[in-house]
Amino acid sequence: MAVVCSQENNDVPPTSELAGGNVCLVKSMEKWEEMMSEANNSGKIAVVNFSASWCNPCRAAAPGYHELANKYTSMIFLTVDVDELAELSTSLDIKATPTFILFRDGRQLDKLVGGNKQELQKKLMNLAESTRSQC
Repeated sequence: MAVVCSQENNDVPPTSELAGGNVCLVKSMEKWEEMMSEANNSGKIAVVNFSASWCNPCRAAAPGYHELANKYTSMIFLTVDVDELAELSTSLDIKATPTFILFRDGRQLDKLVGGNKQELQKKLMNLAESTRSQC
């Protein structure tokens, strides 16, 4: 089942580079709940990038994040703007951007602070392998 995610607001250029393709931009709690529910119901891992449109390291990490989203199509890739969803970001203890959190069945599996693509790829690869071995 493919994740279909439409851009909620196409006229915000700075944020647009943080989403698109296989990466869904989450700008409301309703969208967050919808996407997490979809991940849970389909048994997929949700990879969530907590970032901000003004954050240079976030923008620098975006192309690598998109590349990983295209590679690991069995996972759902989301980008949450910490300014748009400050309450969610606070509840998940986001203290720096970018921060990547990996969820399965609504539970946090792993967390990476900073835009280290190689480290994120290693975490995704390990999760993908552990998911395959459970089948």
